[in-house]
Amino acid sequence: MDKSINKIIWRQFGASIDMLENAINLCPIEFWDTEKKFWYISYHCLFWLDYYLTLDPVNFKPPSPYGLSEFDPSGAMPDRVYSKEEMLSYLQYSRRKCYDLVSSMTKEIADSRWKNDYKDYSVLEILLYNMRHVQHHTAQLNLLLRQEVNNAPKWVSVTQIEIK
Repeated sequence: MDKSINKIIWRQFGASIDMLENAINLCPIEFWDTEKKFWYISYHCLFWLDYYLTLDPVNFKPPSPYGLSEFDPSGAMPDRVYSKEEMLSYLQYSRRKCYDLVSSMTKEIADSRWKNDYKDYSVLEILLYNMRHVQHHTAQLNLLLRQEVNNAPKWVSVTQIEIK
């Protein structure tokens, strides 16, 4: 695979992750755990970011202390509220996972299948799907911040973390 494609994908996907990080950082602690569930939207976004970056989704296991409640069809919530620090740690973990996947992606990896019970995509397509999911929930968080604290992070054009 042409490394310039890897770089373009990373610059845009990384920018989406940067924007999510900026929204989490900007959230005042008094708004973190309210009826608007800022913490939960952050967690949901990070859980699925991690999951969709897993090339073998059948054997996915999030890092501790996170569980698999997101897979519960009844909509069960996690056992507890995760802190901003925990969410930022999960974000760093997932950013590294994304960077490693995108930077090492070959044509064979990009064309290989990412399958679960509901989806059958190429790895390249699940990456784009995943980036759109991150953008969707980051926009939700930014709207909440604008509505509740009259502030929201600025647009990030490209990530500053470069693939070498």
